[in-house]
Amino acid sequence: MTNPNHNRGNRFDYNRFFLKDTIRQQINFARTDQNQQREAPPLQKPCPADVVRIDIPDGEASLKKLCNMSVADAILKRESVRNYTSASLTLNELSALLWATQGVRKILSTCTALRSVPSAGARHAFETYLAVSRIDGLPSGLYRFLPFERKLAQLSIDSTIGHKAASACLGQRFVASSAVTFFWTVIPYRTEWRYDLAAHKVIAIDAGHLCQNLYLACTSLGAGTCAIAAYDQDACDKLLGVDGEEEFTIYMAPVGMRFM
Repeated sequence: MTNPNHNRGNRFDYNRFFLKDTIRQQINFARTDQNQQREAPPLQKPCPADVVRIDIPDGEASLKKLCNMSVADAILKRESVRNYTSASLTLNELSALLWATQGVRKILSTCTALRSVPSAGARHAFETYLAVSRIDGLPSGLYRFLPFERKLAQLSIDSTIGHKAASACLGQRFVASSAVTFFWTVIPYRTEWRYDLAAHKVIAIDAGHLCQNLYLACTSLGAGTCAIAAYDQDACDKLLGVDGEEEFTIYMAPVGMRFM
C-alpha cells in the first residue's frame, strides 16, 4: 500500500521509531542505573508529613463486594461515557476504582511491588491524582492516592476543581460534570532506572493497562468513564502541582454515574 505522506520529508519517522523496539538493540543494559547499583526511586512519591491524610476503605474488599458483573459482561458492555448524572460516588466505590487501577497486591522488596495492573518490570511509574467534585464524605478538591498507605493525601479544598480540570483538558465540558476525574502522572525515572532509553514506550503501554482496568471496574459499578489524551500539558501539570519534567501528566479519565 502506497503511503501518500512517504515523500513529505518522512515527517512521521521519529514518532514511528518510538512505537518500535529497535532502541533495545542500542542499549548496553549492563550500564543501566539498576545494574550500576544506583539507588532505586521510591515505589511511591514521598508525601510531606504535614499534608492531611484521609483513610479510605479497603479497595480490594470494596471491589469484590461492589463489582459483581462477570468479566465477559464487563468487556461486552464497556464503552466511553461522557454523560453523567448528578449523583455522588461513595467512598467505597472510589476505593474500588483506585484499587482496580493501582492497588498494591504484594511488596516484593524495597524497589519492587506487584499491583492490580501489569507493568514492565513491575516498575509502575504512575501517581494517581483525583479532582474530586462529588464523593460522599470528601470535600471537593484535589487529592493524591497513597496506595502503600491506603490513604488519600488532601492537597487542596476547592469547590471549583471540576471546572479547573475541564479547562486543563482543553475545555472538554463533560469533565466538569463528572463526580471525580482521575489524573495520572508519570515519574519516568522509575522505569528509566531499569530500562534506560527503552523505558518510554513501555510507560505508554502501561498507561493503557491501568485505564482499561478503570473502564472495566466502572462498567461493573454502573458508572462510566472516558479516557482523555488531549489536554493542555502545562495547565494540567500546574493544576496538579508537578514540575513537568521529573513528573508530568500523561493520561486522565473523568468518572461519574451513568444514565441507565
